[in-house]
This record gives sequence, C-alpha cells and structure tokens, in this order.
Amino acid sequence: MEYHDDPQAFNAWVIESLLEDGSDPDAVYEIEHHFSSNNFDMLEKAAVALFKLNYEVSDAEEFETDDGIEILAFDALGEVELDVEKLNQQTEQMEKIARQYNVEYDGWGTEYIPMPD
Repeated sequence: MEYHDDPQAFNAWVIESLLEDGSDPDAVYEIEHHFSSNNFDMLEKAAVALFKLNYEVSDAEEFETDDGIEILAFDALGEVELDVEKLNQQTEQMEKIARQYNVEYDGWGTEYIPMPD
C-alpha cells in the first residue's frame, strides 16, 4: 500500500503493522515526513513554515528520480504516539503545507521500537 492511494488507510495499516510486529504501543515515535520539489525557493518556504510549527527540518538534499529528473528533498521530523487520529491530523497538516507551497508530500516513515524488557 502506498500513502497516496489512501492516506488514512495507509496510516492505519502502518500502525497496525508495527504493533503486529511487536513494536512498543506506548512509545513516542519520531515521524519523518517527506517533501520534495524541483523548485528550491518553494521547498525552502515549506521548510520554514514547518519549522515555525515546531517541526525539526533536515537540510535539503539533491536526488535523481527513476526518470532521471533532479529534485530536492527534505524531511520534517515530528513526534507522535501510534494513534491513528493523531497521525491523520499530522499528515493532513503536512498535506496542507505541501499544497500551500506547491511541493510534493510523499508520506512518512518511522522506525520500529522494541518493547521494553
């Protein structure tokens, strides 16, 4: 399943998969929200907007797509529990910023956190 197919279903699926794999349901997870564009100025404006919303923002890096197109990308880092409603709110906020600055929001990722011993 891809994020853009159905964002809310994707969020629920990832959370369910993490929990089924034994990830800690009580942990706070660092979420990496992925943004990209071939327009540096607009990407930078989106990054500043996210920074003002208290997200940590990584430096933009240059990538080449499978089609050979050069793009710039950065991650906005936030924290959230594995709660689908909270994650839906966070991803909706990311999509709004992406639309506002005409950049691509390519979903999010996080890491597995093992249960405490």
